[in-house]
Amino acid sequence: MYTTNCGWWTVTKVSEIRGSIAIELGDRTYIKALDNGLFTIGTPHAEGEGPDPEEVLMAVPVGDQRVAFKSGYGKYLGVDAKDRMVGRADAIGPMEQWEPVFQDGKMALQGGNSRFVSADSEDSVVVRSKTASEPEMLSIRSHAERVAPGGSAPKEDEGNLNQVEINYVKQFQKFQDKRMRLHEGGAEELRAAREQGRLHESLLDRRSKMKADRYCK
Repeated sequence: MYTTNCGWWTVTKVSEIRGSIAIELGDRTYIKALDNGLFTIGTPHAEGEGPDPEEVLMAVPVGDQRVAFKSGYGKYLGVDAKDRMVGRADAIGPMEQWEPVFQDGKMALQGGNSRFVSADSEDSVVVRSKTASEPEMLSIRSHAERVAPGGSAPKEDEGNLNQVEINYVKQFQKFQDKRMRLHEGGAEELRAAREQGRLHESLLDRRSKMKADRYCK
């Protein structure tokens, strides 16, 4: 069963983990990226409120059962030698691959060290537990358009690449002075990204450079 929070719905299978996501660890609390590459648990949100920009990640499929995540700082999430979740990698390696595990209506997230994500006593995000029990239970919320089996692509992906970028800017950018701001890079960059299967990732990179995302705020 899907649950929504300001348009952020809970995924129930790996194939739904795509585009803009947030990892909910606790009751309306999300994993939050820090500027030093570490992760913490953000402050609780009110009912119906979406995640903050620092709590939004871009999900990149890696095969059928694994995904990679990219933070708003443009780095891939991995696990360091201290079994901490870190966002410092420029490319996807073995430690930047995550395996979502679904069972009995619950979910846990296994890192490249074969251990599960949780929070320690100081609210730092760690990947230390060899088994998944209640502290390792979490949810991944998606902001992508839900597509029924056999359905068409999300409406935001319709049109030429310039229109696709405008569609996503309208969805995420905060217009403080009523003016839309687009990245100065041309469509050639997006065209190459689409061919490589990383269009949404490239759109996030371009939006993060503009520093004007609103993410449902």
